[in-house]
Amino acid sequence: MAGVAAPLLQARGLTKNFGAIAATDAVDLDLNSGDSVGLIGPNGAGKSTLLALLAGDHRPSAGALTLDGTDITRLPVHARVRSGVARAAQIPQSFDRLTVRENALLPALFGAGLGRSEAEGWIAEVLALVGLTERAGMLAGALGLLDRKRLELAKAVAARPRVLLLDEIAAGLTEPEIEAIMELVLSLREGRAIVWVEHIPFALRGTCDRLMVMDKGAKTHDGAFAEVWENPELQSIYMGVSDDHSASH
Repeated sequence: MAGVAAPLLQARGLTKNFGAIAATDAVDLDLNSGDSVGLIGPNGAGKSTLLALLAGDHRPSAGALTLDGTDITRLPVHARVRSGVARAAQIPQSFDRLTVRENALLPALFGAGLGRSEAEGWIAEVLALVGLTERAGMLAGALGLLDRKRLELAKAVAARPRVLLLDEIAAGLTEPEIEAIMELVLSLREGRAIVWVEHIPFALRGTCDRLMVMDKGAKTHDGAFAEVWENPELQSIYMGVSDDHSASH
């Protein structure tokens, strides 16, 4: 079976230049359904730019991106969502004057392309999955931060993505709230590929099987989480500690 099926999502040589600066430099990435990849690196490493390239916010200066073997390199965000790639943003982007249910319904209708009746049923499942059933009728603007993060995830899942991109969704949360988000991410893994950019290592360690590291726009490491995490070079680049102390992490 190994080596037969093509990756669900495949990036080859993804490069994004801003003037003379390469925000991402020839990045390769293979994702299969069920993969859960943590993406880390210092500020300015190119993580957010890579996520934007995958989501369709940026078009690459060079390189290609395929989904199920179909070239989606130049598809805009809305078409990328329709094709099966959705993102949950660091800062929740809900419509505050719409209810929780209405916020989740929009991507089910226009992202997943479901009919109204099917979308209503699907949204009920999604809100139950993220723990927002009891808040379905509340205005999104009345939610606390953790529930706004849950809603951001619900909106992404409502589009029925095969590739789910998470952009620092644990930022600003307390440790117990981060643990709640971790449980939620774990529940979303089946049948999807997940890429999670995060600055909170323990969140990734508890949810991701694979760890990818970027530095200065390039991918420096990509492999089994524990193996990459213990790499002395990673500790030096990302954690800002000397190789001598890496064994303690």
